[in-house]
Amino acid sequence: MSNSIPIDASRRRLLRGVASGSAALVATRASRLLAAAGRPEGIVTGYGPLKPVADLTTGTSLLELPEGFSYRTLGWAGSPMAGDAPTPGAHDGMGVVAQRNGRLVLVRNHEVVSDTGAFGPSNIHYDPACGGGTLTLEIDADDATLHAARPSLAGTLQNCSGGTTPWGTWLSCEEYVYEAPQPQAVGVDSSARPLGKLAREHGFVFEVHPDGTRAPVALEDMGQFRHEAAVVHKASGDVYLTEDREPRAGFYRFVPKKRGELAAGGRLQMLAAEGAPDLRRGLRVGQAWKVRWIDIDEPGRAHTPGFRDGSGVVNQGLAAGASAVTRLEGCFATDNAIFFTATNGGDASRGQVFVYHPHEQRLSLLFESTGLDAIDYPDNLCFSPRGGLVVCEDGKRDAQMLWGLGLDGKAFPFAKNNVVLDKALNGFTGDFRGSEWAGCCFSPDGKWLFANIYAPGFTVAITGPWKKGLI
Repeated sequence: MSNSIPIDASRRRLLRGVASGSAALVATRASRLLAAAGRPEGIVTGYGPLKPVADLTTGTSLLELPEGFSYRTLGWAGSPMAGDAPTPGAHDGMGVVAQRNGRLVLVRNHEVVSDTGAFGPSNIHYDPACGGGTLTLEIDADDATLHAARPSLAGTLQNCSGGTTPWGTWLSCEEYVYEAPQPQAVGVDSSARPLGKLAREHGFVFEVHPDGTRAPVALEDMGQFRHEAAVVHKASGDVYLTEDREPRAGFYRFVPKKRGELAAGGRLQMLAAEGAPDLRRGLRVGQAWKVRWIDIDEPGRAHTPGFRDGSGVVNQGLAAGASAVTRLEGCFATDNAIFFTATNGGDASRGQVFVYHPHEQRLSLLFESTGLDAIDYPDNLCFSPRGGLVVCEDGKRDAQMLWGLGLDGKAFPFAKNNVVLDKALNGFTGDFRGSEWAGCCFSPDGKWLFANIYAPGFTVAITGPWKKGLI
C-alpha cells in the first residue's frame, strides 16, 4: 500500500468543489441545530460519543472510542525487538508498505534526539552517534497481533514523519538540521537540542527498505532542512514535502530525474500561491489559489549565511516569490489530491488543513481550527478508503484526540487518549493523556486503522463498524 489511494467519482467531484471554494463552511440550518445541541458549528456526530474501551492486549482502558470499536496495542517502547534490544520510544510517523503471506508490513519512525549511539546492526547506521531511526513491524492482517519487529534505519536524528512509496519503501524524514560548521556560522540549528560532535550532516530524507538490509543513503537533492513528511504522488512520481519550521516554512515538490529512482537526484521546488505570499493568516475556508513552483537553486544550503536557524532553503524560495506557511506537519497523497497540515497556522494559530490538486495546479484551504472546540494543532493525517481524513492532534487539550475530517470541512472526534497508568504497565506509570497522536494509516482493506501514542510509546490497531463517507 502507498500513500496513493483511488477516489471514486463522487469524491473527485467533491474535491473539485473544495478547490473551487464551493465547500466553504457556511451558516446552514443544520449547523445552527448542531450549535443548539451543544456542538460547535463545523463539528458533526461522526460515529457517536466516546467511551472507555479496554485494550485487547493488556486489558487496560487506554483509549476512548465510539460504540462497537475495539483495539489492541503493540510495539511498546522498551519491548524486545529482533536481537533482544529494547524498542526505542518517541513513536511518530508510520505507514503500511506491503502485505504478504497474511501479514501487514509497517515502517514506524522513532523521533529520538540523542547522541548516545545508534540501535540495531551497524549496516543500517547512518551516523553511529545518533539514536533515531525506524523499525519494521510485521502484523497479522486478521487480528493485528505483532509477529516481528526489526530495525530498518538507525543513526539518524528526530525522525518525525515521512510517507510510503508506490514501490514498497518508506521515506523517513529528519527534523534536525546539522551541517559542517562554516566560517561565519555554527552548524547546528539554534532551535534544535544541542548534541555533541556528530559524524555526519543531518536534515535529510532517507528511503527505507523494510527488510532492514540496506545501507542508508541521504537523499540530498530533497533538501537539508527541518523535514516533516514526504509523500509520493503515484500518477506523476513527484514527491511532496513539508517543513516543520516557524515562523516561516515552505511546502515543497521534488521532481526526480528518473521516476521511482529517488537516489538518482532531481529538482527541489517550493510552492507559490498566486496573490498569496503569506498563507499563515487572514484566509477563509474554501478559498483557492492557482499555484506555480519555484526552483530551489541550492537545496543543500542548510542555513542562511551568517545565521544558524535552519532557514537556508526556505529563504531561497521566499526571496524568489514563494509563499510562506508555518509549521507544516502531516502530508498524504491520493490520486487527485495532496493534503497537508499547518499545525499552528490560521487566525487563531491553532491549525490549518490544505489540499493541493496537482492536475489543476490549485491549492485550497479545507479546514481552519478555532481552538479547543475543534481539532487543536493538527499533525499527521491520512485518507480513509471510505472517503474521509483521519487527523492526529498534538495540541493543548488535556487529553489528545484522533479526529475524523470530511471533505466538506466538517470534523468529529473519533478517539481519545485515555492513558493514565496508576500501576506499572510494560514498565510505565503516569498520566500520558496529553501525549500526541501520530502515524495514522490504514490497512489496504480498510479494516485496521493504525496510529501511535507518542509517549510512553506504543502502536494501536483499531477496528469496528466503519461507515462509507466517514473514516
